[in-house]
Amino acid sequence: MLIYNVTTKITHTIHEDWLAWMRDVHIPDVLATGCFTKANILRLLDIDDSEGPTYAVQYYAETKADYDQYIDQFAPALKQETITKWGEQMIAFRSLMQLVN
Repeated sequence: MLIYNVTTKITHTIHEDWLAWMRDVHIPDVLATGCFTKANILRLLDIDDSEGPTYAVQYYAETKADYDQYIDQFAPALKQETITKWGEQMIAFRSLMQLVN
């Protein structure tokens, strides 16, 4: 099992709208690709939130091929949609992890 983690710091001004959009639009769009089996939204704690909260969204892929398909076929358009919608009010970084337990 692989976990594709997207950590995003957002401004206070878009916080509620961004979170609703993630739940109602973006995460369902990512899951609709068929590349991931589920997703979780987590809020990071014990960090400086003075400029806005930080969230991690974890998408679960059964195989590396599923992840690769997402990155090759779907990620560019979905990433661009996010940038177009939220612009410089957010910053994100991505990592791929393997579940080992």
